Amino acid sequence: MRHRTNVKKIKNIALERIDILMNLAEEEAKQNRMNRARRYVELSRKIAMKIRMPFPKKWKRRICKKCGTFLVFGKNARVRIKSNENPPNVMIKCLECGNIVRIPIIREKKLKRKKNPKQ
Repeated sequence: MRHRTNVKKIKNIALERIDILMNLAEEEAKQNRMNRARRYVELSRKIAMKIRMPFPKKWKRRICKKCGTFLVFGKNARVRIKSNENPPNVMIKCLECGNIVRIPIIREKKLKRKKNPKQ
């Protein structure tokens, strides 16, 4: 029983530290210090891997999977919405390495269906 509380405490501490490091990475990236921002991202990912927990979703999409750069939309990343594709998606392109990530926009449609069921 005692071990479980320790694991929960460790995970909470790790989440706090990951959040702090990612906020620092965001500030450094905005000031064009990309090497330092990349290092903060690297450290936060190592923390998540060490305790075997998934990286927080709010930060996962702000990191390029190919080169590990912290993505600042408009500076080193380009965001486009492709509505003519099926399903429509958001395209995020890293301007450092050219990697493209496509995120489908289907969740909103599912929510609309749940709110207005056909009768």
